[in-house]
Amino acid sequence: MTATVKTLMPTADDLVRAASRLRPALVARAEQAEADCRVPYETVAEMRQAGLFRVLQPKRFGGYEMDPQVFFDVQMELARGCMSTAWIYGVIAVHNWQLALFDLRAQEDVWGSDSNVLISSSYMPKAKVTPVAGGYRISGRWGFSSGVDHCDWIFLGGLLPPPAGGAPLPVTFLVPKSDAVIHPVWDTVGLRGTGSHDVEVIDAFVPEYRVHHSRDGAEGSSPGLKVNTNPIYRLPFGQIFVRAVSSSSIGALEGAIDAFRAYASRRVSSNDMSRTALQPAVQRITADATVTVDECKLVLRRNLARMMDLAIAGKGPDLEERLLFRAQAGNTVDRCARMITEMFYSCGAQGVYRSGPIARTFLDIHTGRTHVANNPDKYSRNYGAVLLGEENNDTFI
Repeated sequence: MTATVKTLMPTADDLVRAASRLRPALVARAEQAEADCRVPYETVAEMRQAGLFRVLQPKRFGGYEMDPQVFFDVQMELARGCMSTAWIYGVIAVHNWQLALFDLRAQEDVWGSDSNVLISSSYMPKAKVTPVAGGYRISGRWGFSSGVDHCDWIFLGGLLPPPAGGAPLPVTFLVPKSDAVIHPVWDTVGLRGTGSHDVEVIDAFVPEYRVHHSRDGAEGSSPGLKVNTNPIYRLPFGQIFVRAVSSSSIGALEGAIDAFRAYASRRVSSNDMSRTALQPAVQRITADATVTVDECKLVLRRNLARMMDLAIAGKGPDLEERLLFRAQAGNTVDRCARMITEMFYSCGAQGVYRSGPIARTFLDIHTGRTHVANNPDKYSRNYGAVLLGEENNDTFI
């Protein structure tokens, strides 16, 4: 039986302040992260030391089991300094929450000897699956495993053979990185520091207890709930994960607004010697972007509070509410991308330089917008169709 790891418990404010204190270093290291296609190891070490990865981790393994709002507040604060750092924080730290849904034996495999161990992922259903005694043998190649250089285990997506008369079952396989080959293919225009490389596995054995069914995550019936009873682990997996890949854009836009205000307030056009701060279009985009950040945070917090209230009551959101929340998550990055585009244009020709105040964030947010979970068209259309009486086509809710 696993002994509970006792850890000094910080407050939510402590963790957000710790993230804020890291921001100057994140800004200073952003160029290095882009050049290396990897968030610097010292940055991840500092986040570990600050306890940031423990926000959603079970207390029995030294975690804090805090409200997910703390997790997202930390992520958005990091994004004000470096969106790549915030992106890998989001997808890695949320895995500490998902692992709590697995059978206890899987949790012990990962954290039994070191509760600081981190997990990366690629949820594409790429696994070629062969059922064998005690589990499965899987092979495949997955893309976009953000932060994999910093992790020792990997979540990989796949489909189990369908039961009689049913559809294939989407699952997550948990494998040690020692069973995988990492292909360093990440060479992109934005979010370069995420190091979202390809992962290849050839005929690896995965015991049954290291498989998590997506259906259990949606219905609140995961095996890990037998030991991890905090209501946060009854939140719908799809709702939490999609926010982990959308909320960094909110913080990144907020950081860009800070930089843009400083830049535009002192800039004088070399074309007509007019002050940028007096241009109506610049005034409008500064206000609109600030309003967008505020509105996106308000919706995020309202939706999380609603889901937490339901989880405490032993319930989950109904279908229409889940689809509303899903559509709003998908719209978040699109809204931020529209705002950062207008800010980029407002910087004038000087804004095209890589050293400019907006260029990196412009590329990062637009790159984040390409993630399948951040496609507003797909999820808004599905939500609208359901509102009009059609069938739901989204299972990741």
